[in-house]
Amino acid sequence: MTIRENQVIKTILGRRSIRKFTADPVSPEIRDLLLECGCAAPSAHNRRPCVFIAIEDRKVLDDLAEAHDSGKMLRQAPLAIAVCAETAGYPEGDRAWVEDCAAAMENILLAARGLGLEGVWLKVMDRHPRNEKIRPILAVPDSMEIAGIAALGVGAEQKTPYEGFDRAKVRFNRW
Repeated sequence: MTIRENQVIKTILGRRSIRKFTADPVSPEIRDLLLECGCAAPSAHNRRPCVFIAIEDRKVLDDLAEAHDSGKMLRQAPLAIAVCAETAGYPEGDRAWVEDCAAAMENILLAARGLGLEGVWLKVMDRHPRNEKIRPILAVPDSMEIAGIAALGVGAEQKTPYEGFDRAKVRFNRW
């Protein structure tokens, strides 16, 4: 086996933003494993700010699709997971929760790919109109930040895996 055939590497390079889904449901077992993978993400100072909302209700998914200007694929997705953060324990100006949520989101998306699902990351944080439309749909309290939503399901489209990297974007040892 070559190093490129390693299953983890194939999963990472094969994960692409997929926006079309079949109607196939996601089993509770897989849903719960995705949530467990989100919880396993690293966390600065082990603060563990992430709180997840698993969304399977068709009306809620459709309402989110309407509220999020880039979220139309939620109308097809059988599952979405919102990654939120409790930020009250952070000192003024400390936004380490952003990285914690990003790590959790990527864990969910990679786990989905590894389990035969596809997904796309929909940003919510720092987008005022979008955030204010989504918060009431999910009944997220004001003490929480909504980092993003992963739309998930069996992919109805395929994209080729990433290959190579842009050497103009890489430095070795120093700038």
